Amino acid sequence: QVQLVESGGGLVQAGGSLRLSCVVSGRTSYAMGWFRQAPGKERDLVAAISWSGGGTYYTDAGKGRFTISRDNAKNTVFLQMDSLKPEDTAVYYCAAAKGPSSSSGYYTGRDAYDYWGQGTQVTVSS
Repeated sequence: QVQLVESGGGLVQAGGSLRLSCVVSGRTSYAMGWFRQAPGKERDLVAAISWSGGGTYYTDAGKGRFTISRDNAKNTVFLQMDSLKPEDTAVYYCAAAKGPSSSSGYYTGRDAYDYWGQGTQVTVSS
């Protein structure tokens, strides 16, 4: 059974940084994504990465400030978040897609993801 466990969330002041980690049990060849959900809002994609790490995608929410990466030897996907803003406050989830993908392919639709972590809270104070 595939399990995803996130860590690295917390409270940070605006302008600060956090690095989220997601450890994936089982196989490593999943395309992965980081999503976030603020209270009363939908769960939205922030960044996605191919199974090899060769392809990455960012939504406007993360472009220029967030960096997604992975270390397949450690079954871990990361989200480095810099220049954080209060509007980045949300629960952050990592997700894995078991569908076929090329070494540079990734998924941008929430429905493409099959496995989800429990989430980690990120709170950015002003």
